[in-house]
Amino acid sequence: MATTKRNKPKRPPLARLPDPKDLLALGVGAVTGHAVSPPTDDKRIPLAPGVKYRRILLKLSGEALMGDRGYGIDPAVLAGIADEIIDVHNLGVEIALVIGGGNIFRGVAGSTTGMDRSSADAMGMLATVINSLALQDALEARGVKTRVMSAIEIARLAEPYIRRRAIRHLEKGRLVIFAAGTGNPFFTTDTAASLRAMEINADIVMKATRVDGVYDKDPKKFKDARMFRRLSYLDVLTRHLAVMDSTAISLCQDNRLPILVFNMTAPGNIRRVVLGEPLGTLVVDERREIRASNGAAPESEEHAHGK
Repeated sequence: MATTKRNKPKRPPLARLPDPKDLLALGVGAVTGHAVSPPTDDKRIPLAPGVKYRRILLKLSGEALMGDRGYGIDPAVLAGIADEIIDVHNLGVEIALVIGGGNIFRGVAGSTTGMDRSSADAMGMLATVINSLALQDALEARGVKTRVMSAIEIARLAEPYIRRRAIRHLEKGRLVIFAAGTGNPFFTTDTAASLRAMEINADIVMKATRVDGVYDKDPKKFKDARMFRRLSYLDVLTRHLAVMDSTAISLCQDNRLPILVFNMTAPGNIRRVVLGEPLGTLVVDERREIRASNGAAPESEEHAHGK
């Protein structure tokens, strides 16, 4: 009688043993009581000499993208902004961005025409997503890896905003664009910029504008307008200066996060600011200000326009 061979069960493939160096590092950590991470291939880009800030949050207005047009996005302006950002990124600076949507739709303006404010702000948030995707395309066309992270779920177009993931993107040398504001109505993109900057532990919020800094009155209407070089958060709030909205200023004040308002229309200004040149208006914690004995502000705090 013929005998049949029993099929032996196949053994599962052996798991790959961990690297001995990794085991040694973990063992040392267990003995000494200090957590030792295994070696990794990810290295942060080294900073170029003279760079003042490692991680910044750059706030752009939607109007900056439309150039001389009355609506939408000017491709030439978009390309110029992308080149400026990449130039600074090549210095080793980790850059996160928040873009407004005023070139497409502004929620506050929509609410003044009878539209429900929540609905109007939702449309404004979608406008920021459009601008973010446009900037992402311009940056990646130049070879820089970029991630758009949205505060509202729009999975086919952008990643959901997750704080730790955003920080990891920055550490890996990617540019990160935060879209859709805070994801809530009644909050501006200025507030979103302050909030995200604090969440990612940015060194400073840089607000790009079309003027040189913060003035006591509109420099386009008044020739005697004076520009401030240095302000405290309280000065901005009590004088009702057009820096950022009061919620954004209060958030930065509570966390001592400096704000720099500067002119982005001049080519190379972002690079100059990152390298520490005294451009624009710096808003800082007043407790770090050096005041005169009579309580007056130092003379260097305010300068005439053009000096």
